[in-house]
Amino acid sequence: MTLIRRLSARRSAVLASAVVAGLVLVALAAPLITWIAGSSPTAFHGDAVDPALGGLPRGAAGGISTRHWLGVEPVNGRDVLARMVYGAQVSLLISVLATALSVLLGTALGLVAGFFGGWADTVIGRTMDLLLSFPSLIFMIALISAAPGTDRRLLLVVVLGFFGWPYVGRIVRGQAMVLARGEFVAAARVLGASRQALLVREVLPNLTGPVLVVATMSIPGYIATEAGLSFLGVGVQAPTPSWGQMIATAVPWYAADPAYFLIPGVFLFVTVLAFNVLGDAVRDALDPRSRPR
Repeated sequence: MTLIRRLSARRSAVLASAVVAGLVLVALAAPLITWIAGSSPTAFHGDAVDPALGGLPRGAAGGISTRHWLGVEPVNGRDVLARMVYGAQVSLLISVLATALSVLLGTALGLVAGFFGGWADTVIGRTMDLLLSFPSLIFMIALISAAPGTDRRLLLVVVLGFFGWPYVGRIVRGQAMVLARGEFVAAARVLGASRQALLVREVLPNLTGPVLVVATMSIPGYIATEAGLSFLGVGVQAPTPSWGQMIATAVPWYAADPAYFLIPGVFLFVTVLAFNVLGDAVRDALDPRSRPR
């Protein structure tokens, strides 16, 4: 049974996949959605807020109306829908690229360490131990804060990927050590296959499952980390929209305008939950001992 068939047999996987697919479509269609809604993520709508009330949105539920489908931000009146869909684009872009970078580095270095062993395993293994021992969040904040004037999105991808590859490397290293001692590798070696051929043709294809699982499970972690860093003010900077940034600016207004706080919070929660459920489903689908649920 293929991976897709096993996933389609699980209700939780189907629902999570639908949510993830919907989020991807929203992110890709962000320009179209904002064009239809008639607003942009950086446009100020002074007429949508009431200066007499300290800049609160006019109307109920944070100013939700036919003009502003999810309301507006207090004080500046920026359209919440426009910032949400572009925030989804930013979060997905950063998390997917950071996952790709960490998976590429972790797979390459973990494969070399686990297959060749010796001094390569010692050097790469100690490097992974060193990076894993760092309080990564503190170092992320320090590195990003010490690099002003750079594209924060690119910087976040590099920093997240750099601190994330040891987790992938550990898994790949362990799997590669087991596979390198397998009978099929020994048979290929007897037939005259070179070490490079053994690595690329025999060991690497058998790592597809574990790497796919760890990649799927990494994306929600990076989405949450990017939101957390943006919430702390060291991630994505205004006017570029970010869900974490929106939650940070909504905190002082949660009592007077709870909709502005709840909308990005709910979207962030549902997104991370859907990716986590999908990652669990992929892991279970690749395990022949598991049962659909």
